[in-house]
Amino acid sequence: MLRTPGAGAVLREGELEKRSDSLFQLWKKKLVVLTAESLSLFPDGPPGKRAARAKELRFGSILKVDCVERTGKYIYFTIVTTERKEIDFRCPATSRWNASITMALIDFQNRRAIQTFRAHPCTALVYYTHLNKKLCLITDSPMLA
Repeated sequence: MLRTPGAGAVLREGELEKRSDSLFQLWKKKLVVLTAESLSLFPDGPPGKRAARAKELRFGSILKVDCVERTGKYIYFTIVTTERKEIDFRCPATSRWNASITMALIDFQNRRAIQTFRAHPCTALVYYTHLNKKLCLITDSPMLA
């Protein structure tokens, strides 16, 4: 098993092809590790060189995963970063890597939204009111100070 730079629990590990940024835009095989926080890309080759040249796409820097095309053999998809950079990938249609990455990204974004919601000082009162299905007075709320 490959170790990811972020070293979270591995959700999936396997192979994808990434379109190169070069003039000829060749497809290069990458070993990939999907965690709850990121997608790590390792170049195909000897294990010793892989870790040194690993690239990590953290979900905090990814906006979305677009499915571009589906042929009989491959699914082509694009990861769009927060800097609007597009990274093209393809995988065998049966592997459904695009779905795995999309689901992990959605889960990450949902966790982040919940953390943001809970961290906001005004939402604690609303959150507990909603949970209890009645109006509650929370005396330790910053709103009541």
